[in-house]
Amino acid sequence: MTKLTQKEDSAVSHADAPDMQRSDRVSVAGERRGDTARAMEIGDTTVGNVRCADAFVTAEKVNVYYGDNHAIKDVTLEISRSEVIALIGPSGCGKSTFLRCLNRMNDTIESARVTGRITLDGQDIYSKELDPVALRARVGMVFQKPNPFPKSIYDNVAYGPRIHGLAADRSELDAIVHTSLDRAGLLKEVKDRLDEPGTGLSGGQQQRLCIARTIAVNPEVILMDEPCSALDPIATARIEDLMDELSQNYAIVIVTHSMQQAARVSKRVAYFHLGHLVEVDDTDRIFTNPQHKLTEDYITGRIG
Repeated sequence: MTKLTQKEDSAVSHADAPDMQRSDRVSVAGERRGDTARAMEIGDTTVGNVRCADAFVTAEKVNVYYGDNHAIKDVTLEISRSEVIALIGPSGCGKSTFLRCLNRMNDTIESARVTGRITLDGQDIYSKELDPVALRARVGMVFQKPNPFPKSIYDNVAYGPRIHGLAADRSELDAIVHTSLDRAGLLKEVKDRLDEPGTGLSGGQQQRLCIARTIAVNPEVILMDEPCSALDPIATARIEDLMDELSQNYAIVIVTHSMQQAARVSKRVAYFHLGHLVEVDDTDRIFTNPQHKLTEDYITGRIG
């Protein structure tokens, strides 16, 4: 397996670094504006069931600090294979920060410090023996804004398999590219123009190209940070249908501000507030009978 340079890994896994840093600033501002009364209401225990059958990703008492800012506070959560779990909550609540913990994207932020334990199929992902580059092949990420490389459609998808040595020859690489594009629902639209720039596709097509690029390295988990926020309703529907199909083979963790989207695509929902994981439950229960008042206030629009 070819080892990525720091620059190459950044290109694959951290294309939206400015947005991520902006999100961190929002999180800091949110903490400073925090409603003390509501923070006191949260308590120390997450409502609902943080455990699940066939847990594949497990976070235990995870805390994240950006300098002196305590962004994530004692979060425990299990995520099973072949499910979509939606992380929801107001801006600055910590949901994207937690998402980035799952493939060590916070490592790239100098002021970030993560404590607690996160395992992937029983392996501690913060172990010194685990290469973060190899981890990010197993736990792929799709960002808020489509970020195709300034390369051809073909080379966008082939980039990861080439770097990780997944194809022995051109015919194997062709098969990976075509299969990945097909699973991303894009092959029929681009099969006759694979040599054209990926940046020339529409926004929705670019996002599906980024998903194809992610699944081309055979990940086990796919993280999605508001993947439809920059897309029109038709493109959003295509991505949501794709999530449903991909969930048969991958664990998918999605951050979304859309309650309707969370209700449509997820099996479970986790509500964050001021860095706390307030409530976790089946999607239907969260939206019809939430147990915590903060959750109810958020999904009914009273806060957010």
